[in-house]
Amino acid sequence: MGNVHYLTQEGLDKLKEELDALMAQRPVISAAIAEARDKGDLSENAEYDAAREAQGLLELKISKLQDSIANARVIDESKINTDQVQMLNRVKMKNLKTGQIVEYTLVGESEANLREGKLAATTPIGKALMGRKKGDKVDVNVPSGIITFEILDIAL
Repeated sequence: MGNVHYLTQEGLDKLKEELDALMAQRPVISAAIAEARDKGDLSENAEYDAAREAQGLLELKISKLQDSIANARVIDESKINTDQVQMLNRVKMKNLKTGQIVEYTLVGESEANLREGKLAATTPIGKALMGRKKGDKVDVNVPSGIITFEILDIAL
């Protein structure tokens, strides 16, 4: 059994869609392998090697997605509160060294996307924020050193 993956319902639906799309590619790759095999000597057949490699990569992606879906735990958004930082909270915080204010929503790894302001709860910043309250000062150990944040707000 793999690690538990915390997701929103939307995130789980996206994973299932991606898995369906990959599963639909299986017959296409199988046909490419069969076509390449029909061309003769497999020891010198680059098309066959490429098709087999593509099949291996596809099966690896399918396996990883199936594992993620099998170990997914959907977060019940109705049970989320803003008393302390938890998954799916939007956290507004201030970097006390630079004065910069940033906002992140804490999500599971597979849904993380910094451009959208979605930070994985498993990152150093995410781990440091979990369970903290508004007004807390949080020291985060990152590769460049220690950053101190002050939590300004916790929202849904």
